[in-house]
Amino acid sequence: MNRLPAAFAKGRPALVAFVTAGDPTPDATPAILDALVAGGADVIELGMPFTDPMADGPAIQAANVRSLAAGTRTADILEIARGFRARHADVPLVLMGYANPMLRRGPEWFAAAAADAGVDGVICVDVPPEEDDALGPALRAFGIAPIRLATPTTDAARLPQVLDGASGFLYYVSVAGITGLQQAAQASIDAAVSRLKAATALPIAVGFGVRTPEQAAAIGAVADGVVVGSAIVEIVAAHGTDAPSAVLPYIQSLAVALTTARKGMKQ
Repeated sequence: MNRLPAAFAKGRPALVAFVTAGDPTPDATPAILDALVAGGADVIELGMPFTDPMADGPAIQAANVRSLAAGTRTADILEIARGFRARHADVPLVLMGYANPMLRRGPEWFAAAAADAGVDGVICVDVPPEEDDALGPALRAFGIAPIRLATPTTDAARLPQVLDGASGFLYYVSVAGITGLQQAAQASIDAAVSRLKAATALPIAVGFGVRTPEQAAAIGAVADGVVVGSAIVEIVAAHGTDAPSAVLPYIQSLAVALTTARKGMKQ
């Protein structure tokens, strides 16, 4: 059974935490993932390193370079996922990446391998909704949620196509740009979340540019989830194999902020 719905049904915004698989090495990633869970992350996004991560800013680009230099392959990512599932039976795991590594052996192969490893959802950045047949049917056949992206430029005419066939949650990219470099004004996030909630019953998770507990709490007051990536990746870059001890308190600070984000509001 897919674990994503439960992560967004806890009466508080879900914390979605991203790291790049294999950064700094494949052997180091499991302990970092465990620190995310121990700190209070509700959903784990595991990035699949790629040579041309066009949607990502400098921090995640550098993480991709480090991971690939360490020899990370798709088989390693799937093994990391399998080990995570064995240790954390109930925590949703999402693979996020680009089409080439997912499709080079065929969508059915990838979907079957991801399902066998215990993956709950997939975000494929460079397969647009109009090309859903490249990967979506295979994922759905194996019970994996195809998670779609909406952006500030996703207008009312295109939004229905973005939502068609989507599941798990809708990832709202709050800035028209790459990861990690800027944050949208809170008023624009409030308006976008309101617009998206009027169009879908899927949980809305907001990401891109979220760094501080205060930012997370402000977004969590209106959204169903908050995605944090570049800030975590920067901690990994700074601490390497010692990253878990630094990641843990940072994630705890975000989790506490989200727990109190809707205090006093009707749940």
